[in-house]
Amino acid sequence: MPRRPTIYDVAERAGVSKSLVSLVLQDSPKVSPARRAAVERAIAELGYRPSRLAASLAARRSRSIGVIIDDFENPWFVDLLAGMRRALADHGYHVSVADAALNAHLGLSALEGFVSLDVDGVVIASEQSLDGAIRVPHVVAGNRTDPPAAADIVADDDTLGAAMAVEHLAGLGHRTIGHLAADSGPGALRREAFLDACRARGLQGVLTAHAHPTSERAGRTAADQLLDHRPELTAVFAANDVMALGALSAARERGLRVPQDLSVIGYDDVPLAGSAYIDLSTVDNMSAEVGEAAAAALLDRIDGAGPSEPVRRLIPPRLVARGTTGPAPGSRPGNRSPDS
Repeated sequence: MPRRPTIYDVAERAGVSKSLVSLVLQDSPKVSPARRAAVERAIAELGYRPSRLAASLAARRSRSIGVIIDDFENPWFVDLLAGMRRALADHGYHVSVADAALNAHLGLSALEGFVSLDVDGVVIASEQSLDGAIRVPHVVAGNRTDPPAAADIVADDDTLGAAMAVEHLAGLGHRTIGHLAADSGPGALRREAFLDACRARGLQGVLTAHAHPTSERAGRTAADQLLDHRPELTAVFAANDVMALGALSAARERGLRVPQDLSVIGYDDVPLAGSAYIDLSTVDNMSAEVGEAAAAALLDRIDGAGPSEPVRRLIPPRLVARGTTGPAPGSRPGNRSPDS
């Protein structure tokens, strides 16, 4: 098996020193065009591939970023990571993802794990409690219950998004609206905004107990509780899309037609929400944009280019009206049939 060429082989072939080859690999302006051409020709002839580890050590960087999430089953993270990939694509970083809860039973911290791997920075998209100072550049993605005091935060405007959901339902004539509430950072903001929006419009806003985790099963249980307690509800706003799927299941089991008898709207606009079968009305939390902006902010912190004070950036959400919301029973416009 042929030996893999080394930087010393390149230096010998080009007739230069190893340090000059290193300068060429770092795209240093200190190298003359003639010597650069000689090194590049030697690299091509030998098929040399520089060691990423060696380059990282030389630059005192690992070229890696850690992302801490709450739950691999939550599809919200799919678009968040896609947005991060867009921001990092041209910068040579690779991304590692850790579920904060995965090794909690062993007393292992995802953050400390990343620090021990010498990552250049961390994006925190988890409700994990973080004690003490964080020793690497970091940015929080999403509204967290107890974010680090000195962290930049990039998040969807959950307060605005929940108000948009209520406004959408109110515009369809719904007067008694249930909310499948959550106790996470974003969930708490959406819950309070839901109540405020209902009060401002003179609507009846009905809450369930806070759900954790915010799963489809939790949504089903919460929707059953709501509909048992207040069967006159004509609409349900769920804290996220997976809980909204549970509400759709509860409605089906009760023989309620969606949206003719019960409108359902979620939050996050996960990929599944837009499928033709589910067609879920929701609020798009712009998670790809949040991920892209969080990664860009982290790059600034890694490079020392960020502002001296922590920055909080809220990205406006958008309403996505689909097939699970419609006019409230008894309030449909005259030009629509009862089953429209």
